[in-house]
Amino acid sequence: MPSLNGAVVLVTGANGGIGTHLVHQALARGAAKVYATARSPRTWGDERIVPLTLDVTDTASTAAAVAVAPDVTVLINNAGANPPSASLLEVTDADIRANMEINFFGPVFLARAFAPTLAAKPQSVLVDVHSVASWYGFGGIYSAAKAALWSATNSLRLELAPRNVHVTGVHMGYVETPMAAHADGPKMQPTELVTKVYDAVEAGEYEVIADDLTGQVKAALSGPVEALYPELRDTRAPLIAMEE
Repeated sequence: MPSLNGAVVLVTGANGGIGTHLVHQALARGAAKVYATARSPRTWGDERIVPLTLDVTDTASTAAAVAVAPDVTVLINNAGANPPSASLLEVTDADIRANMEINFFGPVFLARAFAPTLAAKPQSVLVDVHSVASWYGFGGIYSAAKAALWSATNSLRLELAPRNVHVTGVHMGYVETPMAAHADGPKMQPTELVTKVYDAVEAGEYEVIADDLTGQVKAALSGPVEALYPELRDTRAPLIAMEE
């Protein structure tokens, strides 16, 4: 089974609420080193934490990170961003493209770039943070990007398994971070989420269903569309009438 003990971890979006806990909990579980990456990395005050500049939307930045961190055994694609609007009809073309860059292309290209590094070491791990948005289209382009990342993670899992790289996907609802400050309803604490992520990694699990909401949404995927989006029940009959 994969282990964090002695691992060399690279965390994208390390400055954020979830990223910070990913860094500290990795060390608490015995990681030897953590590359804490961000577009503008901060000082951590711990010699085991290596601040590293990384813009996941920039191929040159990705290539530079691979060159600087050839010892990585655990890659965590955590960086992400919300669009200014949840509406696919109202958001701009530029916003749609930018959101796909950071939430889909960035993590996929980073995984591709680090794949040879991970495959060269025993018990390496790739962790992709998807969120419940990958299964529930409430977030417009954000949901679409996360759904695409979920699909890519499944493909990467199949390709990397023969190379002894374990791939874990993370699905969760709202987490108590600045990124979710606008949201109402229950929110997980970042430390709770990260504990579940690392428990899953060390247990060799492929997927993290971090909260009840996410479990309910996943279960509803096997039913009719209206099971997940009950608001559509109120619109179906008038649409049929209009067609007639």
